[in-house]
Amino acid sequence: MTELKNHSCFVDSNIWLYAFSTDKREESKRILAKQLIKEKSIIISTQIINEVSCNLLKKHKLDEKQLFQLIVSFYSKYQVISFNLDIFESAYNLRTQYHLSFWDSLVIACASFSDANIGT
Repeated sequence: MTELKNHSCFVDSNIWLYAFSTDKREESKRILAKQLIKEKSIIISTQIINEVSCNLLKKHKLDEKQLFQLIVSFYSKYQVISFNLDIFESAYNLRTQYHLSFWDSLVIACASFSDANIGT
């Protein structure tokens, strides 16, 4: 794994979903995802929590209690960035300049406000 330039890392939903994967075909990705999460100071956004939660409910059949415990652990272990007007403005600028999707632009805007490396 390549060394990142600082210790903080904004982690996208894909990394979390690999970390929670039980698919044997994704074993190497699961190991790398868990290693990243374990070794870095993690920053996420409320959007990432929402995306991970939705996928774990649908695809991994987490029950509501397990999901709520996971959400609590996200807030207790990691820095969570909530949306604000500055983030929405940055996302708007990203969309108009780079033709990104609404959701991708919000992830990038949150990550840029966190001043962290980005893991996707």
